[in-house]
This record gives sequence, structure tokens and C-alpha cells, in this order.
Amino acid sequence: MSETTTNTPAPVRVTVAGAAPYDVVIGRHLLGELPGLLGRDVRRVLVIHPASLSATADAIQEDLKSVGYTAFAAEVPDAEESKTAQVAGFLWGVLGQADFTRSDAIVAVGGGATTDLAGFVAATWLRGIKVVHVPTTLLAMVDAAVGGKTGINTAEGKNLVGAFHPPAGVLCDLAALETLPRWDLVAGMAEVVKTGFIADPVILDLVTKHAPAFHEWAGADAAPQTWDALAELIERSVAVKARVVGEDLKEAGLREILNYGHTLGHAIELAERYAWRHGAAVSVGMVFAAELSRLAGKLDDAVVDRHREILTSLGLPVTYRGDRWEQLMSAMRRDKKSRGDMLRFVVLDRVGAPTRLEGPDPTLLAAAYAEIAADAPTGRAPISL
Repeated sequence: MSETTTNTPAPVRVTVAGAAPYDVVIGRHLLGELPGLLGRDVRRVLVIHPASLSATADAIQEDLKSVGYTAFAAEVPDAEESKTAQVAGFLWGVLGQADFTRSDAIVAVGGGATTDLAGFVAATWLRGIKVVHVPTTLLAMVDAAVGGKTGINTAEGKNLVGAFHPPAGVLCDLAALETLPRWDLVAGMAEVVKTGFIADPVILDLVTKHAPAFHEWAGADAAPQTWDALAELIERSVAVKARVVGEDLKEAGLREILNYGHTLGHAIELAERYAWRHGAAVSVGMVFAAELSRLAGKLDDAVVDRHREILTSLGLPVTYRGDRWEQLMSAMRRDKKSRGDMLRFVVLDRVGAPTRLEGPDPTLLAAAYAEIAADAPTGRAPISL
């Protein structure tokens, strides 16, 4: 991240309402915004980052020192390997050795796994300290970094240990996407598409129009119109999530719609031991949810077909192994959205009209899965996903 230049457009701010409102700042070269989000009462800052972002973390650490903060850095493993009790324990040790108090803060730099982990550590240290997220992937910008959900994984499932802990702010610096690998951009698009189906059909139109450019993502060399479309998609997706979590932080009702495609998606991630990207698994999960909606008499064929068309155009998978159904059912029963023995799914009545389906008949679930099942290995996503 470089310093703001006179040619840089003013950033867009999306405010997340609630008991502790905060801004999601979207733009370029946003490092100068960080002190304002941290506030004047903070003295010590721990910058948590994966090894692949050491240079970015060093730049943030030095910038914080230059404006008077005492800044430290802690490196964690990449991706889901960081979301363990062992890594969280290591970070608690760093905070303790550096004498972090309730007036100090954490800055999370990285993808969704890093913001999930750092947010959980912030939520649990001294029962809660300030955290600012600096997401560097599309998935983190539109999903993980916004909304206050934090968590780590266990052997039994994803994000089963966690807390609701809203950040003090989020900096979505589009410059970070210039070097984002193609499949990371594509995987992040799954969460963008999700917000289109549950709330904002304009998102679906934009993705459809620019899908070839996103599928062959060129990063810094992408055409200006591709960047304009991407910026608008991020703003729209963040606005959807901000509206939802501003009304319902702790998933008492409305927030559950953000889990569209996630019940089966999380089960696939567990079955694949997190070798699949989150977005790839959610892509399959959305098609399953759409088929379930159709079989339950809620959704017409055209909308189900549109799921497959949009996701396939991006290069995302829409099928999964037919021989994994029992394993996936077992994982879904442990999903956070279940209540007792009752499975709950977010489904659609139509585009922009999500609802819940509680305790569906097992034969209905099996029939929906049969519509997305494929024999191994054709049911697998590309290894890069």
C-alpha cells in the first residue's frame, strides 16, 4: 500500500449500524485511514498477518510507529491452517508478553482466515479489545471482514468455536487485488453472487456482463471497465451485508440469510479437509440450495438454471461427489445453523426473497443432492480451487 496521491478518488464509506457502528472504507491507498479507525486511546497495536504478506505488514507496522503507536507484528500460517486453538494460543501469548490492555488493539492483514482468527483473538483477549481488519482478498472484503463473526475451526467442523465481535473498522484497499491470484478472485466471486441472489439482482447482471474478465482475471492489467465493475460489486455486496448485520448482529433472524449455500458448503469444506477454497464449496452449496428450493415448490426452473449459468461462467464448480452424501449429512447435522436434530436451510422464494426451510424430509434433501451429484472424480472442483 502506498501513500494517498492527488489522483486517487475519494474512498467510499459504507456504515454498519448497530450498538457499535463502524465504517467499511473502500478505495485505494487507504493506509492513512488506519489511525482514524484505531482512535487516539490506543497505544499498542499487534499486526497479525500470514507469511505471504510480511512486506505489507512491515509497512503497516512502520507507518503506525511513525504516528506514535507502539506496534508489533505476529506471523501466522496461511489460510485455514491458521484457524486453530494452537495458533490462537500463540497470539494470546504474544499479547500477554507485550502487556496489551483493553485500550490496545489488533490489526488483521490478510484473507478471511486471518480476519476470522484475529477477530476471535481480539474478542477473547481481556474479554474484548479493538480490532481493525485490512482484508487483502475479495472474499475477505465482501464477507469475512465485515459483520463481526469470528472463529476458529476444530476437527469436528468449521467455525464451531467463535464469538460475535464487530471490528472498529474495515479497510478494503482495491490495490491489494492487483496481485490477487486468479482463482482467489474467482472464489471470492461466489460470495458476491450470493448477495445478488439473496438481496440485489443488479449484482447478478454485473457479474454476468463481466464474467469472462473475472474468469480470466488479469489483476493490475485488467481493463478499466473491469476494475469499475469490481469496485461496484464490492460496494454493493458490502452494502447488502452491512444492512443485514446492522439489523441482526447475532443471527437472531435476518442475518441467517447470509448463510445461503453455506450449510452444504461448510460440509464440503470439512469433507475435503479444507483443501477446497471456501467460495468453491459455497458455489456448490448454492446450487444445492436452489435445487432444494425448487423441489420444495418455492423456486422456478429458470432461477435454478441461472445459478448454474452464472457460477459456471466464472469457473466455479456446481457439482460434487455422489458418494459423499452420508458424510455430508453427518457434517450438516453439526452445522451451527441446526437446532437440535433439526436441519435448517436458507432457500429462495425468488431472487431477492430468501427464507428458511426447517427440518426438510430426508428424501427431499437426497433428491436435491442427486441433482448436483457427480461420480468421482468429475464431481470435484479443479485442483486449483
